Amino acid sequence: MAVASPRYDAVIVGGGHNGLVAAAYLARAGRRVLVLERLGQAGGAAVSTQAFPGVDARLSRYSYLVSLLPRKVARDLGLRVELRRRRISSYTPAVRGGGPTGLLVDAADPDRTRESFRALTGSDREWQSWQRFYGMTARIAERVFPTLTEPLPSRAELRRQVGDDTAWGALFERPLGETVEAVFTDDLVRGVVLTDALIGTFTHAHDESLRQNRCFLYHVIGNGTGDWDVPVGGMGAVTGALEAAARAAGAEIRTGCEVTAISTDDRADGTAHAEVTYRHRDGEGRAVGRRVLVNAAPSVLERLLGEEPSAPAPEGAQLKVNMVLRRLPRLRDSAVDPREAFAGTFHIAESYGQLETAYREAAAGRVPQAPPSEIYCHSLSDPSILGPGLAEQGCHTLTLFGLHMPARLFGDPAAKQRALAATLAQLDAVLAEPIADCLALDAEGRPCLEAKTPPDLEREVGLPGGHIFHRDLAFPFHDGDREETPAARWGVATAHPSVLLCGAGAVRGGGVSGIPGHNAAMAVLEGA
Repeated sequence: MAVASPRYDAVIVGGGHNGLVAAAYLARAGRRVLVLERLGQAGGAAVSTQAFPGVDARLSRYSYLVSLLPRKVARDLGLRVELRRRRISSYTPAVRGGGPTGLLVDAADPDRTRESFRALTGSDREWQSWQRFYGMTARIAERVFPTLTEPLPSRAELRRQVGDDTAWGALFERPLGETVEAVFTDDLVRGVVLTDALIGTFTHAHDESLRQNRCFLYHVIGNGTGDWDVPVGGMGAVTGALEAAARAAGAEIRTGCEVTAISTDDRADGTAHAEVTYRHRDGEGRAVGRRVLVNAAPSVLERLLGEEPSAPAPEGAQLKVNMVLRRLPRLRDSAVDPREAFAGTFHIAESYGQLETAYREAAAGRVPQAPPSEIYCHSLSDPSILGPGLAEQGCHTLTLFGLHMPARLFGDPAAKQRALAATLAQLDAVLAEPIADCLALDAEGRPCLEAKTPPDLEREVGLPGGHIFHRDLAFPFHDGDREETPAARWGVATAHPSVLLCGAGAVRGGGVSGIPGHNAAMAVLEGA
C-alpha cells in the first residue's frame, strides 16, 4: 500500500531570502509550510562565507548590499537586522589636465560634492544637473516604492501615482540614454549615472527594449531613497534572521533537498494542488501543497514542470571578485583618502564611452579590453565581519562587481582568467601600487582572491545562465490584460493556479528585497 505524501498549505521550492520571507509570513498566519532547499544551508545567494582557508573573514560571497528590503517586511517579521548607511556614495577616478583626480560624492556634505564636481568639470553645471536629476529620481522613489508591497498596479495607475509626465517619459517610455545625454555633458558623469542601469543587465544606453530603464529604476527606488546599505554581519545576517523568523513561526525548513519535479492538478473549482518531488541523501521524497511557491527562475520552473522553454535562456553578465587585503591600496589620486574612496562605490573604467565600448566588444563575443567594474569595502562600514586578528592587523575585504561579462564569453575555460586579468589591470591603472601587493594570503600561502563568472553562479547557487535577477527585470505594473486572481493581483501568477512565483523572476523581483516572497504570501492568504 502506497504511503500518502505529506500535505501542506504551502510548499516552497528554494530557501533563499524570498522563500524564507514567504515561509515566515505564511507560518505566522497559521499555515503549514515546508521549505525545500538544495544546498546544505538556507540563504541561497544571500549568504556569508569564510571563503579562504585560515582567514577569519565572513564574506558576502554573492549578494552584498541591500536597498530594496522594505522596512515593512523587517517590521512585520520582527527581523533584527542592522543596515548601515554609507556616507560616501561613490568615488570615480579620472585623469584631467594630465594628472589623476576623481569625483567624490559625499551623501552627507553637498558642498563638498559640489566642489568635487567643480574641480572635475570646471563649473557647477554638472553638479546642478546632478541635483535636478536625482531630485527627480527621489520623487519617483517616494511614490513608486510603497506600491511594491501592494497589489500590482496597472500602467495607468502607476503613472498617476508618479504624477510627473516628464519623469515618466524619461524612465518608463524612452531609452535612458536619451535623458542622460540631454541632462549631462561630461562623459565620466554620464557613465556614473548609467552604471545603475547595467548592474547584472547586459544592455546599452539606447536599448529600445528599455532593459536599462528597468534596471535603473530598481536601483534608485529602494525604500524611497535609493540608498544601498551595508548589512551588518554580512548578507548571512539578513538570511539568518529570516530563517530564524520562519522557524520560530513554525515553518519546516529542510536543507540538502533538491526539487526534481512539480506536478499540478489544476482544477477550476479552486481545489487545485501540486505535488513536489525532491531528492535528499536518503533517497526521494514527495510533498503535496495546496500551493507551491517557487523561489527559482521561471525557466527552472518550466523544467521542473516538464514544459518546453517559453523564452530564450537567461544570461547573466557579471564577474564577481572577492578579496581580502592586508591593507587598503594607495591611490594615484593622492587628494582622496582610500578609506573614503573604497567605502562607497568605486567606479572603474565606467565612463559613458567606456561602457559603450565594453558592451560592443562583449556583444561581439570578446572579453572587453577595458572591463568596467565597481568595488567597495564592506569592512570599512562594518568591521564585525573580520575576526579580531584581521581587524587588528588592518586587513579589509574588497568586493568587485564587473559589468558586461555575459555568460556567452565563458565557453572557453581560459576566458575566466583573461577576464579577471583585464579587470584587475583596470583597477591597477588607478592605484599607486598593484592590488596583488595588497592581497592577504590564506593558510596555504595563496592570495585571497576568488572570481565568480555567470557559469559559476549557475553551478553553485542555481542561477540559470548566472542571471542574478533570474530573467530580465520587469516594470512594476501590468498592462491590464490579465485574469483577476489573487496571484495575478500580486504579480506572482504562473500558468498553473496551484503554482506561484516567489523569487526574483516575479514581476517585482530582483535584488535582495523579499518583495516577491511577501507578495506571494499575500496572494496565498488572499486565497490564491
